[in-house]
Amino acid sequence: MSMLVLKLFLAPALVVASSLAGRRWGPTLAGTLVALPIVAGPILFITTLEHGEVFAARAASASLLGLVSLALFAVVFAQLSRRPGTGQWAVTLLLSWLLCLLADLALARLVVPAVLALGVSFAATASGARVLGRTGTEVGPSRAVTPPPWWDLPARAAATALLVTALTTAAAHLGPDLTGVLAPFPIGTSVVAGFTLAQGGAPLAGATLRGVLRGLWGFAAFCFLVSVLVEPLGAVPAFTIAVIGTLALQLALSRLGAATAARALAAEAALGARTGS
Repeated sequence: MSMLVLKLFLAPALVVASSLAGRRWGPTLAGTLVALPIVAGPILFITTLEHGEVFAARAASASLLGLVSLALFAVVFAQLSRRPGTGQWAVTLLLSWLLCLLADLALARLVVPAVLALGVSFAATASGARVLGRTGTEVGPSRAVTPPPWWDLPARAAATALLVTALTTAAAHLGPDLTGVLAPFPIGTSVVAGFTLAQGGAPLAGATLRGVLRGLWGFAAFCFLVSVLVEPLGAVPAFTIAVIGTLALQLALSRLGAATAARALAAEAALGARTGS
């Protein structure tokens, strides 16, 4: 019963929390929060409890490769949502899912050390961020965002619970490599990005997905720490350290980004003052 409660409530509650944060502080923050391991973390933790530390270590290592597909999903979804004829959320989501799933199936065939997989995930995240950074300013103004219907948050929670339960239930048949690669499958990201596109349009969806890529650095750190710590330390200590490390890295990156933006604004202001004089 306790395992079923974890499957049905932990990840959905985290997705709902990130959605509420997005309404309060904007879509980019919502994307960053949902890109943290709020869905894959519970999947890997439940997998550890059900199948043991050895299975979980291999799955967590494979999850690092799954982040490559997640970065691909973010780029493809953002690009498709901007094109005439593909802006409808269902079409955009299905096509993005298809490409992500094909990439996952290909990546599941690879067995690489966790350190190498970490480097590959970082490279994919950086590449995706560059692509969306170049195209983000080209998106036209979004349509007015209507208040979400009453069923919005329950639907997000239900979609997340369904997908998490399906993957964790099938883990024994899929094996650690495919389970791990599929763990970062854009479950929470799909829910948040799909609803954002349907309710707010392509610009808000693009901002959300740029936030997703910003959150993948911490996601990768989480998977790496679980992969190397879960066998020697056990589930609870390993996941605790991984969560702390993830939050610390995201906080450091957030402060670095804020400092960089402040320096850029100061330099622009100084240039404007010199030009005006």
